[in-house]
Amino acid sequence: MDIFAHRGVSASYPENTIAAFQAASKLPISGIELDVHLTADKEVVVIHDETINRTSNGSGYVKDFTLQQLRTFDFGSWYSLDYSGEVIPTLGEVLELFAGTNHRINIELKTDVFAYEGIEALVLKEVAAQQMTERVIISSFNHESLQTVAQIAPYIESAALFAEVLVDFPTYVALIPAKGLHVSLPTAYRKSVKLALAEGATVRVYTVNEERDARYLQQLGIQAIFTDDPEKILKALT
Repeated sequence: MDIFAHRGVSASYPENTIAAFQAASKLPISGIELDVHLTADKEVVVIHDETINRTSNGSGYVKDFTLQQLRTFDFGSWYSLDYSGEVIPTLGEVLELFAGTNHRINIELKTDVFAYEGIEALVLKEVAAQQMTERVIISSFNHESLQTVAQIAPYIESAALFAEVLVDFPTYVALIPAKGLHVSLPTAYRKSVKLALAEGATVRVYTVNEERDARYLQQLGIQAIFTDDPEKILKALT
């Protein structure tokens, strides 16, 4: 079963920072997961929330700042003073960090609150610039974003994110179209997910931080999990 470091090694480092991704890049895991938003000057930045309030010493919406303005905030000290001075990374910087590794990169488009006009094309441009077309998975809760990705770059692997249970995942995912489905941990135990697996669907589960859950999902035939603590889960599965 593939292990993806959720927002980098976010159990031990401030999430979605270069420090968290550097730690992940040294692990024998399958890949990483990150989230992207768009700045006021149309730069693709890596951060989970729409605002910078939780993970920096500033406040306000990502979309209202330029990259240069965002760089003035500290994105590490909220987690630990050891990481004070961490800045918000751009997608390009994170991709560059993994240029020499074999890790897969799951890029979640955070377009479910703000649509971020044109973010899909900008993300795909960054991916192409780093020659990572074969290594990325584009996911989103906003399935219209995935339709846009499928139109621009049908050869890129995409995955639909779900927080809720659907009766028939494969038929819905084929409509988008998307190759994979990413489901929340409680949902993974439902009959509809087992049926999707039986039909050959690619299913990845978030966020799996307990060893027993990881082992059970492996038995179910789940292909991959996202975890904040990849080292712990790696040990549990080997």
